[in-house]
Amino acid sequence: MLNVPSQAFPAPGSQQRVASQGRSKVPLKQGRSLMDWIRLTKSGKDLTGLKGAIIEVTEEELKKHNKKDDCWICIRGLVYNVSPYMEYHPGGEDELMRAAGADGTDLFNEVHRWVNYESMLKECLVGRMAVKPTVSKADCHEGKRVLNGMLPKSQVKDALPREGPSFPSYDWFQTESSVTVVIYTKQKNICSDSVIVDLQDDSLRAEAVIKDHCYLVHIRLSHEVQGKFSVQVIENVGKIEIVLQKRENVSWKCLGLPLEKHDSFIPKKDAGLYYRKCQLISKEDVTHDTRRFCVMLPPSTHLQVPVGQHVYLKLSVTGAEIVKPYTPVSDSLLSDFKEPVLPPNKYIYFLIKIYPDGLFTPELDRLQIGDFVSVSNPEGNFKVSKLQEVEDLFLLAAGTGFTPMVNVLKYALTYTSSLRKVKLMFFNKTEDDIIWRSQLEKLALKDKRFDVEFVLSAPSSEWNGKQGHVSRPLLSAFLQRSLENSRVFVCICGPPPFTDEGIRLLHDLSFSDDEIHGFTA
Repeated sequence: MLNVPSQAFPAPGSQQRVASQGRSKVPLKQGRSLMDWIRLTKSGKDLTGLKGAIIEVTEEELKKHNKKDDCWICIRGLVYNVSPYMEYHPGGEDELMRAAGADGTDLFNEVHRWVNYESMLKECLVGRMAVKPTVSKADCHEGKRVLNGMLPKSQVKDALPREGPSFPSYDWFQTESSVTVVIYTKQKNICSDSVIVDLQDDSLRAEAVIKDHCYLVHIRLSHEVQGKFSVQVIENVGKIEIVLQKRENVSWKCLGLPLEKHDSFIPKKDAGLYYRKCQLISKEDVTHDTRRFCVMLPPSTHLQVPVGQHVYLKLSVTGAEIVKPYTPVSDSLLSDFKEPVLPPNKYIYFLIKIYPDGLFTPELDRLQIGDFVSVSNPEGNFKVSKLQEVEDLFLLAAGTGFTPMVNVLKYALTYTSSLRKVKLMFFNKTEDDIIWRSQLEKLALKDKRFDVEFVLSAPSSEWNGKQGHVSRPLLSAFLQRSLENSRVFVCICGPPPFTDEGIRLLHDLSFSDDEIHGFTA
């Protein structure tokens, strides 16, 4: 499930939304599928027009290539000739032409930043944008200018964003057996799920999400450390401590050498996706076409997916890296009905519908226990603070649009003290399509605050429940407040036509934008 604001992907005016009926894509003529594009990239044909040359592209040169049959686009500093890709682009040619002869990074981030364009367009690479020389990276010999990783004030001032939170900083200290890296976020109420740490090949990558920005410490450590480490977040002062265990009890003269984007502080939307390989631990049938997958994080990774956010799964399919977004779920709605669960914060669960004719999910389903899939950092803008004072929480889900509701539901029932009622209206085609039906019914019996209603669009003759698609009469009857002026919040997720129509109906029923959060499938 793609768990981003409904207005973010697809873009409001894109052909993907305009032409959306079911799964939202622009119809492509025969021989123009993603698999056909992959075959073309492997054909040996020159797709750049430069006969294999890689050039440095100036802004003036980029602007010249702004036509359909001669279209260059810059994405994050790399320039691609996308003319050969025009007929294969699911969003249509008009979407690509919006960035013709220009830097399309912002447009790319807005519409589909999850797409692994480096792999998809690698045979179309023209070159890199010409840029002015930057200050060389610091190394260990610059210790006189950089005290334990702290930038001089003049450098900090130059790096500050024009808007947003204060620029964080970091420092480090050591004992005989350990090294502690400290990040000073300069923000209170930093949570553990705002911190992501990866230790790979003696490189430390620590990312702190601070409001809508990311602060990154990325260092190739000067000495070897053990694979396991600890992360402590002191919320009231906004301090993060990462304690590494030395392999040898020697004194370090410096922390290490800076790597890409070290000590950077940028808007989260501009940060690239970072992946780590996770091992498949289990998979089991949930419905006739939906599986529950469990993957294990590497022991050298600290990552917790915040409620209502998603990650991206990446697999190599026919030599190309394909990426799809999914919302993790809890292992179960009802832990009481299960055997003891696996240790927390090391395992991620997904409920994924398998499309037999799809490109990605059949490959995912073919993975064997012990195989690996790459998992990205969390993404999404849902904030649990939206649930803090809610009295009535309404959840509208269609199909696998149920997945973001799982953790929202569990969080609200566990932590929202003001909560009086949670109601889920779950739309599916048939009874066999209902995910975790028995768990939902058991939860409704166990917790009197929770109710669930199932709506089927193609029920059997034996079905006695509600029928149809999302409509004003259904929502009007469902969205009844527990008190006349109770504080309400509505979450909605499903295929784009379902979400778009649902939000329109919610507005018709006088719900404000502040009372609605749309997740996009």
